[in-house]
Amino acid sequence: MARLPRFFVPGVPLHVIQRGNNRGTLFSQITDYQVYKDWLKEAAQSHGCAIHAYVLMTNHVHLLVTPTHEDSLPKTFQSLGRRYVQYFNKTYERTGTLWEGRYRATLIESEAYLLTCCRYIELNPVRAEIVGHARDYRWSSYHYHAEGKADALLTPHSLYQRLGDTAEARQQAYRALFRHHLSGETVDAIREATNKAWVLGSDKFKDRLARKLERRVTPLPRGRPALGKD
Repeated sequence: MARLPRFFVPGVPLHVIQRGNNRGTLFSQITDYQVYKDWLKEAAQSHGCAIHAYVLMTNHVHLLVTPTHEDSLPKTFQSLGRRYVQYFNKTYERTGTLWEGRYRATLIESEAYLLTCCRYIELNPVRAEIVGHARDYRWSSYHYHAEGKADALLTPHSLYQRLGDTAEARQQAYRALFRHHLSGETVDAIREATNKAWVLGSDKFKDRLARKLERRVTPLPRGRPALGKD
């Protein structure tokens, strides 16, 4: 079944995935990662997106973003995408598309899922068995959240700020979150919501957004098809 159209609500964070075409390589050397980060920062600042968390994998990217306008995220990705494709094609003497086509995004209820989604994003290299711990992967927001390393790309979310009264306290509290594994159910819920553009949050949150957006934000209940219909 085709995914529903993407939708954005100013001030509500989104988990976003963008993949390389046919899962092809997006980053081949250190310079590529840094160029992408620098240009993502510029595009996000220009179009009103706050980046709270990220991981840059070889062939895909995860972001946790809060847009200030309905078109903030589309404009950010459009600006970044065109610029990075030109750079990548010129650098590696290639032509054609680089991206899978459309990025995937789901609205996140902050109180229920934001810090969990941060962990999901930063644990991606661990699930991929590239590293044994999130701290061992260079290209993610873990080093900012857990170790206090400067990262100009990031705007800390208010929920992260509430983890402690000082930077050291926040980092310690954040590191403690990684002592516990994300359950399989949680990982599956985040994946399904993001891949199919469903809202991730409580029933109350989903109902509120469904009324606001005037569209379905959750899958239809599973069951037998109605009689009399082909």
